[in-house]
Order: sequence, then structure tokens, then C-alpha cells
Amino acid sequence: MTVKVLIIRFSSIGDIVLTTPVIRCVKEQMNGGDVEVHYLTKKQFIPLLKANPYIDKLITIQDQVSEVAEELKNGGYDYVFDLHKNIRSSRAKKAAQALSFSFDKLNIKKWLYVNFKWNTMPAVHIVDRYMATTKAFGIVNDEKGLDYFIPEDEKLSDAVLPENFKNGFVAYAFGGQHEGKIMPTVKIIELCKKLNRPVVLLGGPDDKGRGDEIVKAVGANVWNSSGQFSINGSAWIIQRSDLVIAHDTGLMHIAAALKKKVISLWGATVPEFGMYPYKPGDGSCMIEPVDYWDRPYSKLGDRKWYKPSFKGMEKIDLNEVVEAIDR
Repeated sequence: MTVKVLIIRFSSIGDIVLTTPVIRCVKEQMNGGDVEVHYLTKKQFIPLLKANPYIDKLITIQDQVSEVAEELKNGGYDYVFDLHKNIRSSRAKKAAQALSFSFDKLNIKKWLYVNFKWNTMPAVHIVDRYMATTKAFGIVNDEKGLDYFIPEDEKLSDAVLPENFKNGFVAYAFGGQHEGKIMPTVKIIELCKKLNRPVVLLGGPDDKGRGDEIVKAVGANVWNSSGQFSINGSAWIIQRSDLVIAHDTGLMHIAAALKKKVISLWGATVPEFGMYPYKPGDGSCMIEPVDYWDRPYSKLGDRKWYKPSFKGMEKIDLNEVVEAIDR
């Protein structure tokens, strides 16, 4: 008899990509593979999951669970895996009326680390904490890493690349949701000059201005693609790249899923939160600022009551980045 499960994660890009091992392992291992997997998320994240072959049905909301409450109630679910654990996911579980399993967000431990610099975080990646929700069913991590599937109709071609980029380039995910995760523009300019190889800047529409400033300072060796392509278009560029430099962003996790060499740069946030690149390509490494006692500055890279400086990103050793790339 087919088992029906609902997996919940509403946001954001990186967090959703980090749930993909759970999707795959549940689909392949639960009930001998006789399982129907539904995934509940927000509409804006459909592009991340719509080509995932391990999902039988994608359920989305604009904002409120009430939009799909009746569908969840009539879904006939046997089990729910709550990988978000907030008020909204609690409402979804209530609507689904099935036995549920939730992951531990470790918010108290994060709060202690941010506010008192007491690191009591377990040395466990968030993927393994997500996977722990399935242990009652004997499901184990297959150690295959993250998944990311680019829909065929959103794949780009080399025709979009400037001519001098068609023989290889570095992709740099230079944006970030919060200032504490973004390296200062002047340092990005300096880094691009040091690399002496083509660099594609990846970001959203909000990053275009900074990207244009970088191109103006560096020249034709940098191409600013910010805002030009969908998230899947940016994923194609990552897939096509030689390697990826990334701040602590969703594109960092997409790069890891695509098994690229990832040089991740850390500022206000820290890898110890358990959300560093998961099983990326060979040669990957994490670079953190030295001699900065105040990290982590915040859980998300922001502090709304105080306009932050770059809280560590300004102290990234660019020579260390270049050496990591050339290794």
C-alpha cells in the first residue's frame, strides 16, 4: 500500500535546497520505495523544485496556509516531515491531520552563540538534522549530497556568454540577503583584479548597481549578469563555470548541489551554524576573517537596530582567496 508523506519547508532558497537529501531518501527508501511525496512551500520557490523527480506533487501558498488547508485536510497523508518548524508549518500539520516529525532549529544555542559567544552548537550539518526527522522509519542518509535539477526550458546556452568567457570563467555569487554577508564592493573590485581571469557576477536585480560599479572599475574581464536571468539561469551559469566564489547565500548551496568547487566567504555568520556547503566539489574551502572576536554577529547577518559594518567581510584575506582558487 502506497504511503503518502508531506514535506514542509517554506523558505528560503538555500534552506529549500538543503532539504533535497530528505526528499530523495524518503522517496527511495520509505516503504520499499512505494511512497508518494508531496512538498509544501511558497509559490516564489517553485523554480527550485519543479524539476525534482523525487517530488510527486508540489503544493504552494502565496502567504497563508489557509490557502491550501482544505487540500491538506483531504490529502490523506500518513506522515508529515516539518523541516521549517514555525507557526505556519504548525498550521499546515494541523490541517494535514497526520503523524508529524519536526527538526530541531537549535535557536537557543544560536542565540547563546550570537549574544554571548558561547558555542554550544553540535558539529552536525543541518542536512543531518533534517534527516533525523526520518530516523523512525529506518531511513538513512545516502551521502549523495544535495540535488538541484535545472528545467530543460530554463537552461541557457553559450550564446549568452561574452566571447572571452566561453573558454572558462569563475562564477561569483556576490550578493547576500543582509549586509553582514556581503563583502564590500571595493574589496570585490580588488579581488577581481587579482584573479586575472574572467569573472561572472551572479546576483538579483538589487545587485545590478554594485555589479555595474565593479565592471566599470575592473573592465571586460568581469561580466555582470545580475538580474538578467532566473534562478535556474544563474544555476546554469554556475554549472558551466570552472568554480564558484560565494557569500553565505542560496547560490552557494546550489553550487554545492551541482558539485562545483566552492570557495565560500564568511562574515557576520559562521559555518558552525551548520549551513556551510554540503558535499561540494573537490577543492572547496571556507574562508573566514581572522582576528575578529565579535563573530557571529547575528544569526542571519543582520542587526535591525544597528546599521552594521561588514562585520568580518571587510577582513577577508584576498590572497587566501586567490590561493584557494589556484589550488
